[in-house]
Amino acid sequence: MDRRRLQKLARENPKLYNKLKHKKTKLKVNDEVIVITGKHKGKRGKILYIDRLRDRVIVQGVNKIKKYVRPTQENPQGGIIEVEAPIHISNVMFYDPKSKSGVRIGYKFEDDKKIRIARGKKGGNREID
Repeated sequence: MDRRRLQKLARENPKLYNKLKHKKTKLKVNDEVIVITGKHKGKRGKILYIDRLRDRVIVQGVNKIKKYVRPTQENPQGGIIEVEAPIHISNVMFYDPKSKSGVRIGYKFEDDKKIRIARGKKGGNREID
């Protein structure tokens, strides 16, 4: 598909578009992550949403922007609200509370079940979920 068709499909049916163009990631919604680069380096939060198409995640309490909202029937006053903006998925790392640092995620198979594990020196190959 060319770019214009994909953009039209994204507007009409975003779920189908994400299935067509999604990329694999080992992170999941509700995982606690730590930001490893950028102006919010060191902040932690839970993943609220993963945009696989654009390789971006929305992390709770990180990268907040001010959004100007017009008055509507639901919000008659309007005004300024703060919302989380997406950041690139390469700028976050899974946070392991046991080692108190960011770790890589791997998989191992036990009894025909796929289990997520923390990898590396700090992770120590222990189970996450």
